[in-house]
Amino acid sequence: MRAGKLDRTITIERQTETIAPSGSVSNGWTPVATIRAEVVQQSANEFLSGFGEAENSTIIFRLRYVPGITTADRVTYNGTAYDLEEIKEIGRRRGLELRAVATA
Repeated sequence: MRAGKLDRTITIERQTETIAPSGSVSNGWTPVATIRAEVVQQSANEFLSGFGEAENSTIIFRLRYVPGITTADRVTYNGTAYDLEEIKEIGRRRGLELRAVATA
């Protein structure tokens, strides 16, 4: 993995629950890591669904290996949040390829 190709900055976030003193529970996203990545592929697909036409924006990121990332996490890039659909390990803990879909 060449450092020169890692020209984008992404933030990996994890969902957390916060309990207020009153006992109410609120969910939020906490940054886990802000790292450099390469955007391998970015596309937007339109498809027919039960409620009409919908647009699905997918993106693939390549980055150096970060332990502990799961599909429950999300990636924020250029102000857009992306849910992780698939995580592939490149080599033996050399890097990760994250396939993500923009949240609605």
